Amino acid sequence: MEPTVGIFSSRSAAENAAQLLRGRGFAEDQISMLLPGEPPSAVEAEAPTEDAEQSGVGQAIGGVVGGAAGASAGVLAASLLVPGVGAVTAIGLAAAALLGVAGAVGGATAGGALEKTRHGIPKDELYLYEDALAHGKSVVFAHPETDDQALAARKTLEEAGAESLEAARDAWWVGIREAEKAHYDALEGDFDSSEEVYREGVLAALQPEFRGRAYADVLPQLRSRWGDAVDHAAFRHGFARGAERARDREAVLEPASGR
Repeated sequence: MEPTVGIFSSRSAAENAAQLLRGRGFAEDQISMLLPGEPPSAVEAEAPTEDAEQSGVGQAIGGVVGGAAGASAGVLAASLLVPGVGAVTAIGLAAAALLGVAGAVGGATAGGALEKTRHGIPKDELYLYEDALAHGKSVVFAHPETDDQALAARKTLEEAGAESLEAARDAWWVGIREAEKAHYDALEGDFDSSEEVYREGVLAALQPEFRGRAYADVLPQLRSRWGDAVDHAAFRHGFARGAERARDREAVLEPASGR
């Protein structure tokens, strides 16, 4: 069953939402959180490292900058340094695995671990989680196991003041739209009539499976998902622009990581 996701303006609001979920019957392993700006020591304070579990934790999140912090009572917490985002605390195995995909270096990713976790998180929305974290927001995932729990999760996150993914998508695009319009108009001169297709191209390039890959190399996969839109100049320009954004994000922390 798909997780229910809420984006919160602060860490305290996200923690309050998690507490409300627990009060309504959600087990610890049904709740995951992504929190911005926490150093490894803060994570260790929340979830003390246990040496016996360290190897499992490392396998779960892959070769990420910052490594694993540890696990306690079945809840995994990891401090990760995500390119273009900064320090991020991932609480819960699904969340840690997801950020492993974003923060992986040297070819080691957590994609396999993510697929094998009890509660996976859709990777198609990774760019939204990254954008939220980069702006100091926190993300809460409720992993319902029944339709009743799914309804309860949506209601609980709404009551706690969550921003929906739909609202986050709109906010993300509004935040970059003027820059993208200027970029496209300089190339083709007709952004308004091509905006929807261009936006889909940008989004395509930000998907984990397409990041860092040439357009021609992934064209069959793109066509299977976006159909004839991939033949539109606006889609191709959007994909190139999205790829550029992804590279810029990865380059932000290169000096600090020594690469």
